[in-house]
Amino acid sequence: MSMTRREFARMMGLAGMAGMLPLKGHAAGRQPADLYEVPSFGNVRLLHMTDCHAQLLPIHFREPNVNLGVAGARGQAPHLVGDKLLQHFGIEPGGIEAHAFSYLDFNDAAAQYGKVGGFAHLKNLADRLRDSYGREKTLLLDGGDTWQGSGTSYKTRGMDMVKACNALGVDIMTGHWEFTYHQEEILSNIKAFNGEFLAQNVFITEDALFGSDTDYLFDDFSGRVFKPYSIRELGGVRIAVIGQAFPRTKIANPSRFIPDWSFDIHDKYLQELVDQVRAEEKVDAVVVLSHNGMDVDLAMASRVSGVDLILGGHTHDGMPAPTVVKNSGGETLVFNAGSNGKFLGTLDLDIRNGRIQDFRYRLVPVFSELLPADAGMQQLIDEIRAPHLDWLNEELAVANDLMFRRGNFNGTFDQVICDALREVGDAQISLSPGFRWGTSVLKGQMINMERVLDQTCLTYPETYVREMKGSELKLIMEDVADNLFNPEPYLQSGGDMVRVGGFDYVCEPGRQIGERISEMTLDNGERIEADKTYKVTGWATVGAQSEGPAIWDVVAEYLRDRKEAQVDKLNTPVLKGVKGNPGLADYANQVLS
Repeated sequence: MSMTRREFARMMGLAGMAGMLPLKGHAAGRQPADLYEVPSFGNVRLLHMTDCHAQLLPIHFREPNVNLGVAGARGQAPHLVGDKLLQHFGIEPGGIEAHAFSYLDFNDAAAQYGKVGGFAHLKNLADRLRDSYGREKTLLLDGGDTWQGSGTSYKTRGMDMVKACNALGVDIMTGHWEFTYHQEEILSNIKAFNGEFLAQNVFITEDALFGSDTDYLFDDFSGRVFKPYSIRELGGVRIAVIGQAFPRTKIANPSRFIPDWSFDIHDKYLQELVDQVRAEEKVDAVVVLSHNGMDVDLAMASRVSGVDLILGGHTHDGMPAPTVVKNSGGETLVFNAGSNGKFLGTLDLDIRNGRIQDFRYRLVPVFSELLPADAGMQQLIDEIRAPHLDWLNEELAVANDLMFRRGNFNGTFDQVICDALREVGDAQISLSPGFRWGTSVLKGQMINMERVLDQTCLTYPETYVREMKGSELKLIMEDVADNLFNPEPYLQSGGDMVRVGGFDYVCEPGRQIGERISEMTLDNGERIEADKTYKVTGWATVGAQSEGPAIWDVVAEYLRDRKEAQVDKLNTPVLKGVKGNPGLADYANQVLS
């Protein structure tokens, strides 16, 4: 079914998407009928993308039906799903806007409206939004997680995305999964990038400072590895953009790839930078390009004053409107632009008399069937993919259900990975990381190797099979749950719960560490005992490198043998203490209280 012009208009309506929200509550005026005709406002336009995870082609991506907020985050953006999210942002259910921002009726809606993203289509949109406003008054900002998540990025060590971002015209970026290549590869990629790579919170370690070549450092005195901020003059005003890389990189990802660098939130240093650029650089606005994750950004906004805008990423939250955070210096607006190239944030600013007077914001969905592919970008993409097509295009199995990942506890594609690990590794239990990247496959479609790589392609893909006591398994589960549900945002990592195969459990997110996980039971009904040993398989170890085959080869072997991808049992936990939480809908297991 084709999309009508009325649906274009409805998608862009003020009530439907809080589109171009005014800072002081003024009416935004009549909206255009064309989905991609964004009225110009003010004197500066910032375009924001984040977490594309190397998806050069259009894809499907299902939003979560489980995104629980605990403590003060309960019921607050971004911890809203389904109907509750639509109600919060005033989005009419049942149309293309509901499909863009929620999981509801995903398989049918995706078949109707088509795929999202794709750099050739994103290039068309970005050029249109820059040209219509005046390129000299625009910046295109990339929040990171750009160089990882696809087979071509793995094969080219991220250089495919450097080339694509150069062609797209990215002006400034920061990073996270960019740091899962080796130090020398990262520095080489940054050198080839035409824009600026910013990160105020990455420092050289003390041992490396005196023990290795440090000529690449941005600043020997402070020990900063990368340039912390950039000053840009746009529309007659001066703007500071400060980079904030993912602060827990060496905890969430292998530190062995980047042994000489340290990461943290470093909000004290951020405050010093904000004060510095305001006093010495005489800027009219301060923007933080962040990869903290939205909960951390909200907390940081309350603790650091003088930041006007935080353009955030990492947690893949497509938020149609910003969250206003009060702090000692006034207020900060926190934005998050989703993932997988699905959205392009468009923020127009009226900056006068040394401050932001007003703004308009629209998180514009990139529907590939509505945006022609840019010919030059498409040619580049074809050239990047050409050497790898035989590998990428191998057909493995038909999806007997919607295959997706995103959600706090489990997804159908995650279960396929866990089932593959158990069968190929002949293990009782499987563990798979709670990554938020990974595309979706519609029911009835073919899963090829490229779709498997979308779920698994990282630089430490080795699998393991080993003996593990029940007490060790419980400790792992509790540790990951604390990363996800700790009420202190600064102690969260921003991912989802470890996915499991072969056993079930009860999870109570509102409890303390050590008390959230209980009643772990094998699929055969046998209770997992603390002092008993079990055969466990998994992948993506962040410590010492494992020695098993790459996870994508394990999953591919499993799917080739079965010919069909089907989830017979979804190992997702029974939940306690979250009944009525607006971050939970259509849950696949019991919710006890």
